[in-house]
Amino acid sequence: MPSSPSETRASLILRLQDAADVAAWDEFVELYGPAVYRSARRLGLQSADADDCVQEVLVAVANSVTQWLQRDNRGAFRAWLFRIARNTAIDFLTRRKHRPVAPAGEAGPEKLDELAAAPEVSSCFDLEYRREIFLRASEIVRQHVADSSWQAFYRTSVLHGNVRDVAAELGMSVGSVYIARSRVMKRLQQIVKTFEDSAHD
Repeated sequence: MPSSPSETRASLILRLQDAADVAAWDEFVELYGPAVYRSARRLGLQSADADDCVQEVLVAVANSVTQWLQRDNRGAFRAWLFRIARNTAIDFLTRRKHRPVAPAGEAGPEKLDELAAAPEVSSCFDLEYRREIFLRASEIVRQHVADSSWQAFYRTSVLHGNVRDVAAELGMSVGSVYIARSRVMKRLQQIVKTFEDSAHD
């Protein structure tokens, strides 16, 4: 994992053109691999198949990232990546042994059609990516704030605990909880924006 969010920028995408750049590929896999894996699982793939799906996505990116970078109308990197991920997952599901099972026990082609057409398929990848970004940003921020500040943020903003109850549990004033939560949230937003900017380059 990069020591700072500034290390995850458009330069990482450029470095992916070099298959021998192990550090770039490791960083790329750490950032995007979990999102692709969890999305594949949510679409119905078994764990081993989801792992294979991730590998196929990585191969596809390695084989075509240079051509994508050369396109004038390439759009956002993340959108391109998740089109690959979506198509790969759907392809897995169309292979007979991976097909979703219908109530009668047979692979249901109508289920595949529903999956391919459903807007949830695309939003699923986006949701998992955003979740991964939040986890990575959280790891960075947590290393740079007091534990009480992190707990104040996490318990009230993530776990939706009552501010007064959390303040009492942490031995803080209600005002201090609000201040700590605001500061942590601001840092998280800054780091998330850095990741998002790199994904849109």
